[in-house]
Amino acid sequence: MLVVLSAALAYMIGSSTVDFTKLWLLVLGGFLVTGASNGLNQIFERHTDKMMLRTRMRPLPDSRMPVSEAWAISLLTGIAGIAILFLFINFKSGMLGLLALLSYAFAYTPLKKITPFAVFIGAFPGAVPTLLGWVAATNSFSYQGWVLFAIQFMWQFPHFWAIAWKLHDDYMSAGFQMLPSGGKNTSSALQTAVYTFTLIPLGLLPYWIGMSGKISAVIITLAGIVFFYQSLRLMKTCSDEDAKKLMFGSFVYLPLVLTAILLDKI
Repeated sequence: MLVVLSAALAYMIGSSTVDFTKLWLLVLGGFLVTGASNGLNQIFERHTDKMMLRTRMRPLPDSRMPVSEAWAISLLTGIAGIAILFLFINFKSGMLGLLALLSYAFAYTPLKKITPFAVFIGAFPGAVPTLLGWVAATNSFSYQGWVLFAIQFMWQFPHFWAIAWKLHDDYMSAGFQMLPSGGKNTSSALQTAVYTFTLIPLGLLPYWIGMSGKISAVIITLAGIVFFYQSLRLMKTCSDEDAKKLMFGSFVYLPLVLTAILLDKI
């Protein structure tokens, strides 16, 4: 839902006048593509999903759904979502949706078993929604869209590493090493804090390039400082409780930033 919300907000930021029919088609197409990506991920990881408490009750590892049915649903939703983006939004949006689906399912997913660098690879399809929303509104890969992409790209590292911290033992039981330094240690927390800090100057870029005004710049900066403080707390304590707070902070940060830009534009 957060992925689709970021695309919708970016679309409204990029639109001079919001076409709500197009907006709902974007939401539908994005929802289907995201669902297909997650479906393919669960097909490829059905055996390791059995090993983790968080995922063992999913339909495939729990044998509530045959693999053939999962393939059918994932392919149909993926094709439908990409078709909606191509036919009802624009060609560039369709290409972005297709690229995000392929890179998530066929690059990020298999790399998770090999290297923590998979998080960096996965950040690219994960940041596509804001760029896709901008392109859907403008039919252009202009620099404003890339600024939104950059914010969501960097946001994903503290977001995902906070989740990986909480679920570290579960991930390890399936052979996934998702934290940057291989465990719940000061080095992983430090890297999380560094990436979180970059969101403070990145969050000011929309103001400096004229996408938004001073009010949103203040809101975004304060949100970035609070988010960074949460990452510093994690670095100090290396506790699951502070990782959980950082995780929830990430849930608030991204929609707050995009909403502030949108409202300041209006």
